[in-house]
Amino acid sequence: MTNITIIGTGYVGLVAGVCFAEVGNDVLCIDIDQSKVEKLSQGIPTIYEKRLKELLQRNIRAGRIRFSTNLKEGVHHGSVIFLALPTPPDEDGSADLSHVLKVATQIGPYLRSYTIIVNKSTVPVGTAAKVRKTIAATTNVPFDVVANPEFLREGLAIEDFMAPDRVVIGTDSERALRIMTDLYRPFVQDNGAPILTMDITSAELTKYAANAFLATKLSFINEIANLCDRVGANVDHIRVGIGADPRIGYHYLLPGIGYGGSCLPKDVKALRHISAEHGYDFQVIRAVETVNYNQRQKPIELLRATYSDLRGRKIAIWGLAFKPDTDDIREAPAISVIAALLAEQARVYAYDPQAMDNVREYVFGDKIHYGNNMYEVLDNADALLLLTEWQEFRDADLDRVRRRMASPVLIDGRNVFGIDTMEKAGFYYRSIGRPPVGVGNVIHA
Repeated sequence: MTNITIIGTGYVGLVAGVCFAEVGNDVLCIDIDQSKVEKLSQGIPTIYEKRLKELLQRNIRAGRIRFSTNLKEGVHHGSVIFLALPTPPDEDGSADLSHVLKVATQIGPYLRSYTIIVNKSTVPVGTAAKVRKTIAATTNVPFDVVANPEFLREGLAIEDFMAPDRVVIGTDSERALRIMTDLYRPFVQDNGAPILTMDITSAELTKYAANAFLATKLSFINEIANLCDRVGANVDHIRVGIGADPRIGYHYLLPGIGYGGSCLPKDVKALRHISAEHGYDFQVIRAVETVNYNQRQKPIELLRATYSDLRGRKIAIWGLAFKPDTDDIREAPAISVIAALLAEQARVYAYDPQAMDNVREYVFGDKIHYGNNMYEVLDNADALLLLTEWQEFRDADLDRVRRRMASPVLIDGRNVFGIDTMEKAGFYYRSIGRPPVGVGNVIHA
């Protein structure tokens, strides 16, 4: 059992905290937000993630996880302190390290014995050195700084932490490496996943490289899908044809309306900025960003194939979160799509199983209408845009959908439905990189 302190109870920090507690560690989570600390102390998650509530409440009852706003208490508690703080992008795309470095200035005076400081946040090359220098300026107590990037998929974060496909530890200290390896051994002992040790700089860059590569795969298959639209091919066949090659694989070959979330957009921008700082023009990354930005307007482009003028049209939206099984709307493509619809004076009615409160509070307020369920927003709708692939949308009663709509126009931004299924259901159906169906089912206007 290790005494662990997590500073920051956002997405990464909270997931890490409950998972470390689940395997028997004594975890204290620190956050400056008193209301968040109070909610978490009562077992109320502040984000939506599958299994999070269950693990949080179980480990609170067991006394293995606590929450506080007292940083001094946190530093005194943890022999390993994880920094899970926000690193939002600045206007130039660089990662804002102000939160990380501010906490680093505060940790030093509270250190009493050897401690490992772990950068769990996604941070640019050189951050560990900055953290070490900042802490060393205020203490003579020995400590090490470790780079330990997270590789969590929202919606599957608990699963990914409890059974990772790899753990990356960047350190120049044998002592820190032994402790960190012991800390992660319970998570890899059953599945045999490797604990990869490397220098700190390589570990810092590994996270950016991983996310940039995933973003590249997504933008590439979207480019192929757009070409399919022009030559009459079907991207479903192509992704199977190329994904069968083990050098390529099927993961992230998912055509749609672009990537979003808290990681890929931010990390791609940061990698481009890091490259520019070192005099290198990362041309592929620039292209990936451009493709992703343009792809978000694909639903509007497909909608205009039916309605040249969207003014006054009722457009139903299924899905607001950037992906299913999360309430995260950061960089969600749906937000860009809705903004474009509002700019063209369409009437927008939206439903999402988890993200509506976030959209209402942080983005559109009462500019759009929200439904209590996915069918409610369909009444007399001129079109339905499916923007997030929640399972309940996949399971929709298509006859019920068609009957409630004024016109059976369905724009599928995630290729959820099969073409044959939609043709039999009587829709005019457009998707990404696949042939349109049911053209005769709607009057173009």
